[in-house]
This record gives sequence, structure tokens and C-alpha cells, in this order.
Amino acid sequence: MSRIEVDLDAVRQVENLEFLAKKMVEGFITGLHKSPYHGFSVEFSEHRLYNPGESTRHIDWKVFARTEKLFVKRYEEETNLRCQLLLDVSGSMYYPTHNYGKLSYGVIAAAALATLLQKQRDAVGLTTFSDHIEYQTPIKSTGAHLHTLLLALQGQLKKTAPPQKQTKVGNVLHQIAQTLPKRSLVILFTDMLSQSEQLDEVFTALQHLRHQQHEILIFHITHAETEEEFNFADRPFTFVGLETGDRVKVQPSDVREAYVQAMQRFKNELKMRCGQHRIDLVSVDLKEPMDKVLYAYLVKRQKVR
Repeated sequence: MSRIEVDLDAVRQVENLEFLAKKMVEGFITGLHKSPYHGFSVEFSEHRLYNPGESTRHIDWKVFARTEKLFVKRYEEETNLRCQLLLDVSGSMYYPTHNYGKLSYGVIAAAALATLLQKQRDAVGLTTFSDHIEYQTPIKSTGAHLHTLLLALQGQLKKTAPPQKQTKVGNVLHQIAQTLPKRSLVILFTDMLSQSEQLDEVFTALQHLRHQQHEILIFHITHAETEEEFNFADRPFTFVGLETGDRVKVQPSDVREAYVQAMQRFKNELKMRCGQHRIDLVSVDLKEPMDKVLYAYLVKRQKVR
């Protein structure tokens, strides 16, 4: 499968996110056709196979002439999946600050998945949040709706880093659980870093979603080189909390071993809890290609059919 690389330093200069997302999805589907993963359903157009006995009025005869197979044109009411994309836009997502790396990656990933969902004729909605819901769309499958959603994501890229905007994933998930109709797929893009809540609060909210029969896929976005490996030059640094404003002076070599161990414990706990609650967790480093996100979605999509 071809690698869909993302230049995070250039993302905020993108003038047409819709075009970029479409090209990424087209490249991904082309690569998927050429890969060993051809078992996935990637013929997403606007058709489904004709079922014997139903009306022939919507059969696409042009497609029949090319394929000698009967396909029926699909319409919005035939949508078979509802998906809510949740994008964390709190202060820590603006790290690394020179390119707003985690936020930029999350925006591009959400844009690509929204495009892929609409191409499948599935319904998609977008929610951006920090310690509260900041923006929310309805869940629809139309091209006009996708255009609106992608414009909102592009607008998010143009915003400057907020001062000390904290994260409260739990509060937002509880609200989503109360409003999402039917069985839906909830996809969360976040770094899971918060000074204002504990993991217990987050997983109580995730349990709320599971109790409502929703499926959950979490993309845990990190800058692994610094956030997991603490790979900083061996000189004094002053670290500033992007959500609290706290300042800490430290020599990286003095705390690296303890920090790396603490971060590994955190990731292990996150993985264990997600496993306990049957939640799909995908760790994504900013250096990894976008096809990892799209492929992980397809794997999940196969499960919720």
C-alpha cells in the first residue's frame, strides 16, 4: 500500500482542504486496490448490488453495460452508518507549537475520514471541543454537508493557539452520548493529555457511550520523539504547560528515564482500559503516514457492519 505522507509544516497554508482530503482518499483507495487488502469494500461510489424482486426503476444501466452486473443507485435514506468525529482542540493539541503539529494532524485525519465516509454514502458529523463543545454539525451524508464540515476544519487550522485552553473529554463525551441517536460510530482524535480530569472520568464517559450501544475508535495522537522519548538536547529547558501556563525549568537528562517510564505506564493503562471496554485504540505518531488512520478506520468499519 502506498504511503500517504503529511507535511505538517505546510498544512496551515493549505487553501483548499477539501481538494487535499479528496486526493488523499483517492490515493489511499488506489493503493488499497493494488495491495493484499483487497478484501475490504472500497467500491464506495453511489451504488449497491441489485436485490432480485425489488423495483428496477433505479438500476444503473450504464454500469450494467460496463460490468454486466446489476447495480442500484443509492440515496441518502439508505445510509448504513452514522459517524461522529470528535476533534480535541485544547491547548496541548497545538504542540509542537511551530506547526501546531497534533492539531494539524488531527484536522487532516478528520477531513480524510469525513471524505471517505461520504464517499461510502455514510453519514458523518463533526464536533470540536476543549473543556466544552466549541463547534458541532448535524450528522448527514450529503456533499453539501461535507463541504460545510471541511470548511469548519480548515477554519480551525487558521486559528492561533489559545491561551491555556484545557481539556475535559469526559464532559463532552457525556453530552454526545445523550444526543447521539441510534447505534453510531464515535471516532475521537486526541492526545489524551489533561490537567483537569483523571482517566477514571474519561472512561466513565466512554462507558456511557458503550452503554448506549455506540462503537468507539480512539486515535491517540502524539509527538513520540519528545512526548514519549523525551528526546531533547542536553541543556537546560523551561517547559511551559499549554493548558495551565505552569513553567518548569529542568535539565532533560536528569528526568528522562523517570519521564519515559511514567509515560509508558500511562500508555499501558490506556491500552488496558480500552481493551476492557472493547474500545479500539490506535496510537499515531505525527511522523506516521495518513494511511494508518484510514486503514484503521476500515478495519473498524468491517466490525460494525
